Amino acid sequence: MADRLTRIAIVSADRCKPKKCRQECKKSCPVVKTGKLCIEVTVGSKLAFISEELCIGCGICVKKCPFEAIQIINLPRDLEKDTTHRYGPNTFKLHRLPVPRPGQVLGLVGTNGIGKSTALKILAGKLKPNLGRFTNPPDWQEILTHFRGSELQNYFTRILEDNLKAIIKPQYVDHIPKAVQGNVGQVLDQKDERDKKAELCADLELNQVIDRDVGNLSGGELQRFAIAVVAIQNAEIYMFDEPSSYLDVKQRLKAAQVVRSLLRPNSYVIVVEHDLSVLDYLSDFICCLYGKPGAYGVVTLPFSVREGINIFLAGFVPTENLRFRDESLTFKVAETPQESAEEIQSYARYKYPTMTKTQGNFRLKVTEGEFTDSQIIVMLGENGTGKTTFIRMLAGLLKPDETEGSDIEIPEFNVSYKPQKISPKFQNSVRHLLHQKIRDSYMHPQFVSDVMKPLQIEQLMDQEVKNLSGGELQRVALVLCLGKPADIYLIDEPSAYLDSEQRIVASKVIKRFILHAKKTAFVVEHDFIMATYLADRVIVYEGQPSIDCSANCPQSLLSGMNLFLSHLNITFRRDPTNFRPRINKLESLKDREQKSAGSFYYLDD
Repeated sequence: MADRLTRIAIVSADRCKPKKCRQECKKSCPVVKTGKLCIEVTVGSKLAFISEELCIGCGICVKKCPFEAIQIINLPRDLEKDTTHRYGPNTFKLHRLPVPRPGQVLGLVGTNGIGKSTALKILAGKLKPNLGRFTNPPDWQEILTHFRGSELQNYFTRILEDNLKAIIKPQYVDHIPKAVQGNVGQVLDQKDERDKKAELCADLELNQVIDRDVGNLSGGELQRFAIAVVAIQNAEIYMFDEPSSYLDVKQRLKAAQVVRSLLRPNSYVIVVEHDLSVLDYLSDFICCLYGKPGAYGVVTLPFSVREGINIFLAGFVPTENLRFRDESLTFKVAETPQESAEEIQSYARYKYPTMTKTQGNFRLKVTEGEFTDSQIIVMLGENGTGKTTFIRMLAGLLKPDETEGSDIEIPEFNVSYKPQKISPKFQNSVRHLLHQKIRDSYMHPQFVSDVMKPLQIEQLMDQEVKNLSGGELQRVALVLCLGKPADIYLIDEPSAYLDSEQRIVASKVIKRFILHAKKTAFVVEHDFIMATYLADRVIVYEGQPSIDCSANCPQSLLSGMNLFLSHLNITFRRDPTNFRPRINKLESLKDREQKSAGSFYYLDD
């Protein structure tokens, strides 16, 4: 009997529709045929109920369900006693909890839908953990007994007795304007409990929007505003859910420094972050989460920063001797094909002239450059340095004011463009959208195996476009962009909303597609790991954001990165096991050595 309980049944509430099917799950279940009530469902019920005690794990109902609403999952064997929370019958289940330590930053890393936000809610005291007994939830006394002997016991005792105040910066900052009225300065004045307003506004560059209404802020401004609102209050527990989305590289590092400045000997800081290089820079130790998205999540023991991220990328937890992903993710730069000299000459080379463009009080000067087929050019620069303007001038949507070197004019290109902000207005399912926009490529087997399969579009096909989450929309937008036949693919921030695993998959998809299709891609990307993985050449943007900027000509990854990082005043080293770039802590030995040598970015293994 001991091994019987190690499987869970998940019935997806939005897919299960007993009114529209013939209850195939119940009719085909061998346990029901012997007279036991393993699956209970009638035509009138809202959801099928599957009893996990009686289920024998035959998996017949999974195959029979016409809507693919059922998952039967075998759990790793020793998890049964570690259940922390379960929302209801046949729903998501969270095992164990991350262990925060006072005076240190805890980073959480894992895919979307695996219980990171649930864990945050429980640690903030907003959600009472029911230890998996959703019918008769335990009282706090029993919960404390359950966590006895771990660091969580002291933590929960403190939450109950000392009334620790917890503040969460929410994941979706776009919803903030609905809840907050007034202008930025007023809101910060109301919340100001630490007299840090002036300092935070300077750090997070909020001074230029201080009189603006919260409803008129852009994504990046909202994000910085949300971080400031949390950091300006007095609390014992600070939680940040994805503090880096929408921000450019410089702002990410600033935000990381703000988050670290909140540490006091008795305060807890917990961060969920998908940009691994920022997470690396932020945290003191890390808990990984693994499992099946939407079904169950397991939190590992805390690891050191380097070890934790490497474990997540390797997909193997040594302490539990458990592999949770089939393939490990590495960052060998050897994915770029080694071409011979003849091939290089046969590539078509495109040139564009030196151009200037003035919009309002913003001037952009582009130095002439050239690019070839099968090349990914990553544009590095802060927000508001004219990257999108340059993209639109290449696409021919904007006419440059003057071009020098008039023998070259801007060539005519067919352009496929994925914008930064994606707002769904389409009133039908994803299948209809793909069929209408890119019918030829989404039927094409090569495109399906190269792009659609890795981005997991198959399970989104029948959902309404307007109900998709941010990450799902992003993947659909990428497919639409790559599916449209064009000479140049312009991809603006492909990593927004994607979790750390999907980012790496998306980079691989873009890279492989561009190589096979022999096209050029211009990518704007702020996630360092993704940018270095994608880039064949880089264009660095310099100057004052939204006033006067210049774009350099495309240069090699090494020299471009060196130039860009010298502006940011940070240095990178490479991890010896999977070669991911890691930021050096400011003023550390490595940092000083690399700065004095002038090599801000490392490529040599």
